[in-house]
Amino acid sequence: MTPNLLLSGADGVDFMIHGIFSYNLFGHEVWITTSHVCLLIVVVCLLLFFFIGGQVFKHAKAVPGYFQCALEFAVEFLDGITEGAMGSKGKGFRNYIGTLFLFILFSNISGLLGLRPPTADYGVTLPLGLITFSLIRINEVRFNSPWAIWKDKCSPLPPWLPIWLPINIIGDCAVPVSLSLRLFANILSGTVMMALVYGLLSKIAYGWPAALHVYFDLFSGAIQTYVFCMLTVTYIGSAIGDAEEPILKKVFRKMFPKQETA
Repeated sequence: MTPNLLLSGADGVDFMIHGIFSYNLFGHEVWITTSHVCLLIVVVCLLLFFFIGGQVFKHAKAVPGYFQCALEFAVEFLDGITEGAMGSKGKGFRNYIGTLFLFILFSNISGLLGLRPPTADYGVTLPLGLITFSLIRINEVRFNSPWAIWKDKCSPLPPWLPIWLPINIIGDCAVPVSLSLRLFANILSGTVMMALVYGLLSKIAYGWPAALHVYFDLFSGAIQTYVFCMLTVTYIGSAIGDAEEPILKKVFRKMFPKQETA
C-alpha cells in the first residue's frame, strides 16, 4: 500500500514514518520517507513566501497593505526577540533566528494542511539543536578569552578547583538534546493525538477535530516555536556575556592602533 502523507481524510491513517521508495547509494539502501516529502513541501512553501516577501519589500508602499503590515510586524517581532535578549549584538543573529522561527513555525502548522509535521521527526529537530549548539560554542570562543571560559566552566567554585568542570561540560552538551527533544516531543504528541482521533473516531470525526487542530498545530506549534527561538537567543547571549566585540578584534585593535590624523 502506498503510504499517505496526510494525517486526515484517508483510511488507515497513523502517525508513523513510512518509506515511499528506496535507491542504492554507494552500496547502501537509502529510503525516501514521508518525512522527507513533507519537509520538501515546507521548504518550497518557505522559499515561495520569502520570494513574495522580498518582492513586497522591494516595492514597499508608503501606505502599506495588509501583507506588508504583517511582514513588517514579523520583522519587528523577531528584532525584538534578538535585541531584547542580546542588545546591539543581536543584530548579527536576526537572519538565523528569523529563518529558524519561520522554518519551525511552518513545519509545526503544516498539520493544518493534513501533513505530518516534519518537526515530529527527531531527525529534523536534532540538527536544529546541533546548529544552535555550534553557534553557542563558536560565539563563546569568539567573545571570551580562554581564561574567562575556564572560570565559567569551573564556577561556582574557584578556577583552581575544577570540581564542577565535568558537570558544567555535561550541562553544555545537554543543550542540543534538551532543545531538540522538547520540540520533537511536543509536536509528536499532538500528531499522535490527532492520528488517534481520526483512527478511532473516524465515523464521527467531522468538523469538531478542527478545534483540536487549532490547539495542537497552531497554538502549541507557535508556542514551541517561540520557546525554541527564545532559548536559542538566551543561550547565545549567555555565551557572549558582557563582551562588546570579538576577542580577536580587540587584540588586533590593541596591537595595531589607528594612527591619529592631524
